[in-house]
Amino acid sequence: MNQTVIPEGYHPLLHVYELQRAIEFIKGSFQVNLRNALNLKRVSAPLLVDGASGLNDNLNGVERPVDFDVPAAGARGEIVQSLAKWKRLALKRYEFFEGNGLYTDMNAIRRDENPLDNIHSVYVDQWDWEKIIRPEDRCEAYLRQTVQRIVNAVCDTNDSLRWEFPQLHTVISRDVTFITTQELEDLYPDLTPSQRENAFVRQHRTVFLMQIGHKLRSGRPHDGRAPDYDDWNLNGDILIWNDVLGRAFEISSMGIRVDPQTLDRQLTLAGCDDRRALPFHRMLLAGQLPQTIGGGIGQSRLCMLMIGACHIGEVQAGIWDPETVRICEQAGITLL
Repeated sequence: MNQTVIPEGYHPLLHVYELQRAIEFIKGSFQVNLRNALNLKRVSAPLLVDGASGLNDNLNGVERPVDFDVPAAGARGEIVQSLAKWKRLALKRYEFFEGNGLYTDMNAIRRDENPLDNIHSVYVDQWDWEKIIRPEDRCEAYLRQTVQRIVNAVCDTNDSLRWEFPQLHTVISRDVTFITTQELEDLYPDLTPSQRENAFVRQHRTVFLMQIGHKLRSGRPHDGRAPDYDDWNLNGDILIWNDVLGRAFEISSMGIRVDPQTLDRQLTLAGCDDRRALPFHRMLLAGQLPQTIGGGIGQSRLCMLMIGACHIGEVQAGIWDPETVRICEQAGITLL
């Protein structure tokens, strides 16, 4: 069933040519603001990794990576689904040190993304970042401080964009409200997780929803989170209210990463003990990787939000089903 929704009275605020200029402006400005906010250095990132390395992100554990044989290397390559694990290993290999980090353009394919709708596509583009922290920084206070720095970088970019393109009018609040998934469930016990997010973010505008992965008192987690990168007690999503779509809008998933003890515990809780034998996981369990914080910030998501687009296909070239193409054509929306 097609789930594309065109808001009543919606029309693009920029023609396609100006839209491309705005996308360039956002991407160029934000990466500078992010780099300065978190003390990051740009690095190159892989499009594919060795399927036997354990470096690919398993996401919720059911998504199938796009894979193919690489005869010359005697390996099976996998198109990345995210770089959550690769970044941490790169910090060690590139000899980064405490207080410094990396960022990169991450391009991924998630073939099983379903449904394809206004905000979901099979192609994912993010600014992926990772930073080495001290052991004493593995705490909620440091996580909150980092979230505020990212939100400030988002707001600085949006303010500059509105100066450059006066016809755009997205307003993003710098005031972040922090809440845990359990506190959110307690507030709205009769709502689904997405309905809870919408109810809370509608009221507070910019929210960091913390502690994603553990089962709540209802017996279900708020959302799935892989057990081998984020510490489920020190992670979360940045959610911003999207006036065009009338919903909570996730722009980033991030967190302080697992240490050996947390990884050991979460692998068991998730029923993923088989991963202990993978090279990346062996290194982490042996304490051979740095303590880090990291995340991903959606490039197309951020462009959608700031430009006021109602469909991700307006800011990202992709592949869509015929019904989505028809709906958008009727509404005067150009899908790239």
